[in-house]
Amino acid sequence: MDIQTFVKVVSSLPADISVLAKGPTGIGKSHIVHQIGQRLNMDVIDRRLAQMTEGDIIGLPELVDGVTRFAPVDWYIRACKEPVILFFDELNRATLEVQQCAFQIVLDRELNGHKLHPGTRVYAAVNEGSEYQVLDMDPALVRRFWTMALEPTTEDWLAWASSCDDIGIVVRQFIKAHPAHLRYTGELESGKVYPNPASWHRMCTSLKHANMFPDNFAGTGSSLPDLFISMCEGFVGFETSIAFADYVKNCNIAFSAEDVLDKYPELNDVIDELTNDKKNDLLEQIIAYTRLDDKAITLSQVTNACNFAKSCSDEMIVNFFNMVMETRDVENIRMFHKHLGRLVTDIVNASDKY
Repeated sequence: MDIQTFVKVVSSLPADISVLAKGPTGIGKSHIVHQIGQRLNMDVIDRRLAQMTEGDIIGLPELVDGVTRFAPVDWYIRACKEPVILFFDELNRATLEVQQCAFQIVLDRELNGHKLHPGTRVYAAVNEGSEYQVLDMDPALVRRFWTMALEPTTEDWLAWASSCDDIGIVVRQFIKAHPAHLRYTGELESGKVYPNPASWHRMCTSLKHANMFPDNFAGTGSSLPDLFISMCEGFVGFETSIAFADYVKNCNIAFSAEDVLDKYPELNDVIDELTNDKKNDLLEQIIAYTRLDDKAITLSQVTNACNFAKSCSDEMIVNFFNMVMETRDVENIRMFHKHLGRLVTDIVNASDKY
C-alpha cells in the first residue's frame, strides 16, 4: 500500500484497532506515524523495542504496604491517562520477553492492571527482508493487528520532501528524474552503503549544516566543494553520490507553485533571478493552484505570491491580476485584490499601454 492511502486508512480506524506497518528499513515508517499524529492532533510516544528489556515496559518492582508490585513506567502511565499514539518500532527485533509485554498491551490494552486510555492508539512497525536480523513474531500477536505492507512510491516521498525545509529543489528534481536512486531494491552487499528515503533526508540535513546546500551550486558547471561527494557517499553510497554530483553541476532548477506560495521568503534570492518566461510560467502555475478544488489558499500564500509578482515586469503583474479576477473564486479575488490592487492601479496610472 502506498503511504498516502495508508495514512488515510489508519487515521480512519477506531482507536482500539492496533496497526502493524511492515516494510524495509529506511522508508520512513516512524515519520509516517508522526504524520498520522499530526493529522489526528495526537502526540506520539515513540519506543524502539530492540533497545529495551521487559523491565523498560512493565517497570521495576517496588514494595508497598508489605506487598511487591511493579511500578509502571512514566510513558505508559501517560498513555493510560490521556489519548496518545503509542508507537512500538522494530517489534520483530525485540526479545521474546519484550514481545510478550507488547502482546498484552495489544491484546488487552492494559499492562499489570493499568488500562490504556480509550482514545490511545497502539501502532507498531517491523522491518522485512532476509537482510535483517529479526525474530519470528507470534502469529497470535500478528493477528491482533490491522496489518499492511508498505510500498512507498516516489510520489509519496516527493510530496513529503516538498514540505521539508532541509530537502531542496535540486534533490527533489534528481529523485523525480532518477527514481531508482531513491531506494536500492536489489540484493544488498554486506557492509555497503545504499540509498533509502531516510538516508537522503540525513544527507540533506548534513549538507545544509556544512554550508553545501545543493541548491546553491545548481547549474554552475564548476567543481563542487571538496567534501561534497565524500559527505554524500556516507549516506547514499558511491554510485548514487557520483550521479547526484554530476546532476547538481548541470541541472537547471525548476520551481513549482508551492515553492512560491509556501517558501518564497527562503527562496526569493534564487526565484527573483529567474528569466521572465520562467517567472511567467510560475504565475500561471499559481493561478492553476488556486483553481484546485482541494486547495484552500491562505493569506500567507497570497502575500508570498504578491511579493513574488513584484519582482516581475509591470505587464506580467497586470496579466497576473487579470488572471486572478477570472478565477471566479470570490475569496481568492478578495485577498489578491487587497494586496495587488494598489500596485496594479499605480502601474496603469503610470502608463497608457494597457
